[in-house]
Amino acid sequence: MRAAKLLIPTLALLAACSDPTSQSRAQANLPSPTPKSVPTSAAAMKNSFAPVVKRAAPAVVNVSSKRVVRQRVDPFWEMFSGGGVPRERVAQSLGSGAIVRADGVIVTNNHNIEGADEIMVQLADRREFAAKVLVADPRSDLAVLKIDVGSEKLPVIAIDDQEGLEVGDLVLAIGNPFGVGQTVTNGIVSATARASTGITDYGFFIQTDAAINPGNSGGPLVDMDGDLVGVNTAILSRSGTSSGVGFAIPALTVRQVVSAALGGGHEVVRPWLGAKTQTVTADIARSLDMPAPRGALVADVWPGGPAQRAGIVQGDIILSINGQPTNDEGAVTYQFGALRTGQTAPVVVLRDGRERTVSVRADAPAATPAPEERQIQGANPLTGATVANLSPAIADRLGVDPFGGRGIVVTAVVGGAAQRVGLRPGDIVRGINGREIRTMGDLTTALNAKVRVWQVTVERGGKLISAQFRA
Repeated sequence: MRAAKLLIPTLALLAACSDPTSQSRAQANLPSPTPKSVPTSAAAMKNSFAPVVKRAAPAVVNVSSKRVVRQRVDPFWEMFSGGGVPRERVAQSLGSGAIVRADGVIVTNNHNIEGADEIMVQLADRREFAAKVLVADPRSDLAVLKIDVGSEKLPVIAIDDQEGLEVGDLVLAIGNPFGVGQTVTNGIVSATARASTGITDYGFFIQTDAAINPGNSGGPLVDMDGDLVGVNTAILSRSGTSSGVGFAIPALTVRQVVSAALGGGHEVVRPWLGAKTQTVTADIARSLDMPAPRGALVADVWPGGPAQRAGIVQGDIILSINGQPTNDEGAVTYQFGALRTGQTAPVVVLRDGRERTVSVRADAPAATPAPEERQIQGANPLTGATVANLSPAIADRLGVDPFGGRGIVVTAVVGGAAQRVGLRPGDIVRGINGREIRTMGDLTTALNAKVRVWQVTVERGGKLISAQFRA
C-alpha cells in the first residue's frame, strides 16, 4: 500500500444486482424491464450506471505480487544466536489493473509490482496468470504487464486521451479495495491538473471524490462511455481509507507509457525542455507588474538545450505549451513531457509584457557528459553503490535536478557499506574528506586515499548532508 504524505493507493468497482425472475414479474403483473443503454444525459444517470460497468468491468483485473525481504535479527537476540543472520519474510502487495490490449497487455501502478519476485494477474472470470513486466516507470508510477493467453482475445478497455475532462464530469472507479473483490464506486471529477501532490516526481493528476481505497491502486477511472480516462493511484487521507480526495494518473500519461512498452522499449523516454522553472506566485506577479499570477517563470536555461535553441531566455514566463495552459511548474514538466520525441510544438512566453510564440523541438534529455557508470568497490563508505556522471539524461531517469552543476550521482545501491550508511539512488556526492567531487576522476582520487575516518557530503533533495564514518 502506497503511503507518502498521507497518500495511499486507490481504486474501486461495482457489483450488479439481479432482476426479479420473469415468473415473479408475471405473477405480480409487472411489465418486462426496458433494456438499459449507456446514459446520454444527466437525467438518464438517475436510471443506472450498469451499462457503463458492463462495458468496462470485464477488462479490470486484480494484480498481486510477492517479494522476499531480508531483515537482520534484533541485535539483542544476536548475542544468543551467534550472529546477525538475516531473516527472510515474504512481502505481498494487492492492487488492480486494466487490460488495454486483447493479447494480455495490462496497465497498473508501478508501486504494485516494484521489486516483485512473482506477479500474478486474476481476470474478472477468476482465472489466474503469471505476468511479466514490459515497462516499469517509477516517475509516473505506472507499469505495463503481459500475460500469456495464447490466441485468446481478452476484453479490453479503451484509453481515452483525447476527450478533455472537465470539473464536474461523472466518473466511475473500478478495482479491488481491501481484497474484497471487484467493486465499483461513482463520483465526479473534483479537479484536474493537480501537481505538487508528493505522489510522484512526475505527476499531473485528476482529482476525484469516487471512493477509492487500498487495493484499488492501478485500477481504471472510467467516463460515461466506459473508457479509461485515468489510473487510480493515491488518496489523501488521515485514516488510510477514502475521505473523498483521490488522485488518478491521466490517460495521456497512460498512453505514453503503454506506447513505450508496445514499441519494445524498456523505459519511458520523455522530451525535456531544458529549462528550470518556478510557479509564478502573487509576489512574483506583482514584481513583474502582471495583473494576476499565471504561468511558470524560467529561472535557468540549459546551454544548447531545446529551450535555448528556440530562443527562450531566463526571465521569460511560459504561459502555454502546444495550446495547453501551463499554470505552474508541474504543468510545464507534464505538458512538454507529454509530447512525442522529435515533435515541434508552439510555446507561448511572456517577455517584457508582451506575449510571443516560439517553436520548440521536443528532444530527449542530453546524455552529456557521458555517464561512465560503474560500481564502487574497496574499503570505503561508497562500496556497493553504482555511480555515474550527472547529466540531464541521468537526472531525468532519477528525478533529480541537473542544474546544480557537475557531479557524481548514485544510480543504484546493492548492498555493502553504501547500503549500511543509508545512501540512496539520486544522492549526489559533493565532497569526500574535504575534496570537491565534480568528475569521476575526482571520486577515484578521493576513494584511493588511505584514511581512518571518512567525511562524506551528499546532496539529497536540494539539501547537503554530511557524515563521518570510520574505516
